Amino acid sequence: MKRPVVIIAIILAAAGLGAAAYYWQYVRPAGPSGKAKGPGVEPAIDPASIPLKLPPGFAFTIFARDLKGARVLALDPAGNLLVSLTSQGRVVALPDKNGDGVADAVVTVLDGLNHPHGLAFEPGKEPRLYVAETDQVAAYDYDPEGLTATYQQKIAALPPGGRHFTRSLVFLPAAREHRLLISVGSSCDACEEEDPQRAKILAVDVEDGELTTFASGLRNSVFMAVHPLSQHVWATEMGRDDLGDNWPPDEINIILKGSHYGWPYCYGKRIHDDKSDPTGAQQEFCQDTIPSFIDVPAHSAPLGLAFFPSEWSQEFRHDLLVAYHGSWNRTVPTGDKVVRYKLDAAGNFLDVEDFITGWLTPAGALGRPVDILITDEGVIFISDDKAGVVYRVVYKEM
Repeated sequence: MKRPVVIIAIILAAAGLGAAAYYWQYVRPAGPSGKAKGPGVEPAIDPASIPLKLPPGFAFTIFARDLKGARVLALDPAGNLLVSLTSQGRVVALPDKNGDGVADAVVTVLDGLNHPHGLAFEPGKEPRLYVAETDQVAAYDYDPEGLTATYQQKIAALPPGGRHFTRSLVFLPAAREHRLLISVGSSCDACEEEDPQRAKILAVDVEDGELTTFASGLRNSVFMAVHPLSQHVWATEMGRDDLGDNWPPDEINIILKGSHYGWPYCYGKRIHDDKSDPTGAQQEFCQDTIPSFIDVPAHSAPLGLAFFPSEWSQEFRHDLLVAYHGSWNRTVPTGDKVVRYKLDAAGNFLDVEDFITGWLTPAGALGRPVDILITDEGVIFISDDKAGVVYRVVYKEM
């Protein structure tokens, strides 16, 4: 009779660890902007006082606050900033009608959704808002004046939940119009998926709903962006856990149609995963996969990425910013910063340097950057799902 009891105990312990990880990443109160609770608790830190260090000429302010779980950013056709509040089930708009660099209000556009994450507007079309929930992608007629979304149309059904439940969106460039890419993460850390839609980037034709596989072998490509010149889709990728503090690397990949990127049998530059494939049966397969374009330090958790537009000065033009959300299971925490990847015009990697730091302190992380949006006018918006804010960064020397 002891054996069933032990098995049940193991199952409950595993469930508890999973719940703890979920709570740590998505539910726990946002440190800097959360309310202080109970006697003797120190007052919450004002996000504006977080000691962020930026490059010379750059300065930040708080564009909007009280945005618990702020994740994906998007600009509507009228220039209003939208953000998904995944843990709240909402999508909100942050209008700045007077142009003072601070949102006038937090306007609820959609509510009661199932972990909404990805947001997209189809280029060159009538205002239509696409929202990726954990179990579907839906399109809405969108009014940029009234900041309302109505007449939901289901575009694609997706596998719900799983270890990685966020879904992200990006439209392929105009030459391949109507094709919307959807990132669907794995249900596990490292396993052979039974669901054919998981650990992939899918493509859906928003006109007829045809859903196909665009790329596979991607454990959790949480964010995607289109390179302004090559028009290739780039994606950040979170590497697996349980291989130590410094391995395997997280990744930045260039997503090619029909390609396999190795998970769960290999990672990085076609490195075989001995733990996932102890017999070595997949070693040869690994050599036929697409290697990472850029390796990122393990457990950095790269999320949002954005290219500097051509309107920016030559110093920054076409470089890439990536938000490192930060580690949750590393002995010494890492990440919690925004990094600049220096690229040439063709997108070739030249160098990397920290761009914004200061969220990670000896006492812990004061915030966790998530998504990045860079406008042609020279403004950088960054969401922070721990501090519950959107930062506004400007370059005074442009």
